[in-house]
Amino acid sequence: MEENQSPFQAAVKPGVTIGLISLALTFIAYFIDATLLGSAWFGLIAIVIFFALIIYFGRQYRSEIGGFMTFGTAFNFSFIAILISGIIGLIGQVLLFHVIDPSLPGVLGDLAFENSIKMMESFGASADSLPPGQLEEMRASTAKQFTLSGQLMGFGIGIIIYAIIALIIAAILKKRDKSLDY
Repeated sequence: MEENQSPFQAAVKPGVTIGLISLALTFIAYFIDATLLGSAWFGLIAIVIFFALIIYFGRQYRSEIGGFMTFGTAFNFSFIAILISGIIGLIGQVLLFHVIDPSLPGVLGDLAFENSIKMMESFGASADSLPPGQLEEMRASTAKQFTLSGQLMGFGIGIIIYAIIALIIAAILKKRDKSLDY
């Protein structure tokens, strides 16, 4: 009889697969139009694909281990798969922003700043009402997101977000064997 893999072992292949798909979407968007990387709808599409894939692979793993999975097992599987895909995505973005197209962080930083100003204006605030120093500080902070240190810090914060996503997915994936209830 084949021995079941631990959640950590089982999460490696789906994590790599999801990471490579995420990386492919990023590069496709870059080659079509680099500003797509800063658009909200592209991010939304990527998140939907990401959730669908992790749930698909999680259900596949659950069926491999007998059709039932505890919350802890589902969380471990989800978190490791998400973490691995995040590492692959980080490596790809570092390559894209610092090797392939070093001017891209400036373009995306300007786009993020413009989007922040548009959002402020949609809430009734005017960019003209802010002191020039504060506008420059906003511009610098949005540009910093795309530096190497900004990307690494974003990944560190992302680990917390990955854990929250893994908790949600684990709640979806868990399935208790009710035949054991007496």
